[in-house]
Amino acid sequence: MGSKQQTADFVVDQLTPAGEIRAKKMFGEYGLYCNGVFFGMICDDRVFVKPTAAGRQFIGSPSEAIPYPNARAHFLIDDQIDNGPWVCDLVRATVQELASQTKPKRKK
Repeated sequence: MGSKQQTADFVVDQLTPAGEIRAKKMFGEYGLYCNGVFFGMICDDRVFVKPTAAGRQFIGSPSEAIPYPNARAHFLIDDQIDNGPWVCDLVRATVQELASQTKPKRKK
C-alpha cells in the first residue's frame, strides 16, 4: 500500500520552517529531504526519521519501527507530526548530524 499525496503534502507543509523540504516519490512511498539531505521517509502514510545520536538525544525515548521489509529501524514520529515546532527541531538536529557525516565528492 502506497502513501497518499495528501500525507506527503501535509508533512512537507509541517516541516517547511526547518528548511527547504522536498518529498520525492519513490516506489509508491516518499523520501524526505531537507536542504538536499535525505533524512526520512513516508511509508504507508507513517512518518519515519533516520536514527541519529542527535535525534535520539532530542526525543529521549524514541518510538522505533521498520518502514519497509528488510529495512533497519527508524524513529517513528507520525504521532508527533502535528507538533510542527517539535518536529522541525528534530529534523534540524537530524539533518545537521547527517550533513556532517557526508563525505565530500571527489572531483575527476
